[in-house]
Amino acid sequence: MLVRDGVRRPGAMRKAVTGLSTKVLNERLRKLQNFGILEKAVYAEVPPRVEYRMTGFGEHFSTILDDIEKLQRWLEGRTSEQ
Repeated sequence: MLVRDGVRRPGAMRKAVTGLSTKVLNERLRKLQNFGILEKAVYAEVPPRVEYRMTGFGEHFSTILDDIEKLQRWLEGRTSEQ
């Protein structure tokens, strides 16, 4: 996840993912906020600055996703050995 890797601003996220539209990015960020995975910080600057960061739940949830990914790789390795 980009936010976990230190990419916190929406413009930087869009640039980091080829073909990602602003609309889709904003929809996904909103969903991640609604699920409690990300929190949004709005800074009163000109121009306005918005950053996202992981919540405590988001950090815990991302470690679970990492474990699932490791399990998937392990299972794929077992399948190719047979």
